[in-house]
Amino acid sequence: MFVKILMKSSLPKQSLSQIWEAVDPRQDGYVTRDGLYKALALTALAQQGKIISERVLEQFVDSELPKPSLGDLSDLKSLSVRQRRENNPNVLGYNYDELVSLDTVDVELVPEKKGILLKHNEYHVSSKKHNCTVNRRYNDFVAFHDMLLARFPYRLIPTLPPKKLMGASKEFIEARKRSLKRFLTLVVRHPVLCEDRIVNFFLTVKGSDIGQKLKDQYKSMPDEFMTSPLASKAKELVPMDTQASFQTSRLQIQAIHNSVEKLKDVADRMTARALGFSSDMLQFAKELTALTNESHPTTVWASGSNNTWGNLKHSFTGITPYYTKLSERGAVWFKREDTGAAEYLALFLDLTSSYRELCERHEKGVLKDHQHSLQKMQQIKKRQIAAQAKGQDHAVDQLESKIVEQETDISNMENRNYFSLHCLQLETQLVHANMTLLAIVLQKMVTSQIAGHKEVFEVWNELDPLVAALLPSTSPGSSPPGSPPLK
Repeated sequence: MFVKILMKSSLPKQSLSQIWEAVDPRQDGYVTRDGLYKALALTALAQQGKIISERVLEQFVDSELPKPSLGDLSDLKSLSVRQRRENNPNVLGYNYDELVSLDTVDVELVPEKKGILLKHNEYHVSSKKHNCTVNRRYNDFVAFHDMLLARFPYRLIPTLPPKKLMGASKEFIEARKRSLKRFLTLVVRHPVLCEDRIVNFFLTVKGSDIGQKLKDQYKSMPDEFMTSPLASKAKELVPMDTQASFQTSRLQIQAIHNSVEKLKDVADRMTARALGFSSDMLQFAKELTALTNESHPTTVWASGSNNTWGNLKHSFTGITPYYTKLSERGAVWFKREDTGAAEYLALFLDLTSSYRELCERHEKGVLKDHQHSLQKMQQIKKRQIAAQAKGQDHAVDQLESKIVEQETDISNMENRNYFSLHCLQLETQLVHANMTLLAIVLQKMVTSQIAGHKEVFEVWNELDPLVAALLPSTSPGSSPPGSPPLK
């Protein structure tokens, strides 16, 4: 890394060698913090055309050292982060912003249904990372999900929304589209999944029947355990307290999930209220219009000398547009709520739900298979002891061969179990890295409420003097002497 930094200076190789010799005179490949500062200062001097010498640095004893020009270091920052993660495989090493930077995807419904006899919906799927947009059917997503689950059984694989065969409403289609986007978002922002060929294929390959093509091309691809360089040393990566920490974290994340589910219910009700307000104000405007257009004549017999109804009918014409505007502001508020806090809560719940399913796969899959192999080994050994007691040498030889095979299976299962536990630790850290979503939820909610109330208040405030003018005059002359003012 140090050499790569020096190379960013664009100095000739001879100058770089002189700087290296100055800071590492013993040539042991080790540079101290002071040596690093010295190297950077010498680099700056060399860029200024000065001699590379420690004596030149002595003139900066009481002043700041010169700073070199190293150009764009973004690629070195990425390399440094990658090396740090590789050196400590038990730490995920990603914060939320870094996960977001992995990729951003969008899913939009194609306006027209496809198919000749059996109509089906298609989706435009776009990836910022790959700078590509492809068309996908729901069945393509199903095949993609199945392939991910087979390839990464020890990772967080989000679930897909259900498929409705007939008579899907617009609301169902919209909800499924959003769910598919959340599914893809969690996949492409997973540090391991996002780099896999299966994900790259799904996001970039154009054409029809992609689900079947995906299965045909990758059906023989082994799972992550068989290809990971960490699988052989998985036991070394699992801390002694892993089981206890796993159980505690599992309960903690489940408790968080339960509370967030209730927050989601509240957010949904807030969204519904915004939509209800918009609908109510529109209905109010329609009824005011109906009152304005009320065509029955008002006779003297009915009103006497009271002209209130006629005055109100005339005034409703000027008031009605404000209720229409309130409805429009409410609709904007609803859209902001619908795509804001509630959607981020749904994304977080999709993540924690997939974590719960991962925990169940670990217990029902790898752990159960390991226990089954141990039980099978015990049964074979019992049969071997019984055969030895009966003097059945041929049977004993066969059982010994089975024991060797079973020991190999058990060893493989143990390694898988350790690898699964190692992945569980990182997936738990992935959930914690996404906890920032809850802060974003609060930010979205506060911002939406401030904007919504402000926008609606402006209309109510404009409407206030117009409504006040509808009321009869309350001047003192209209009340009998000595009586309180009319209200």
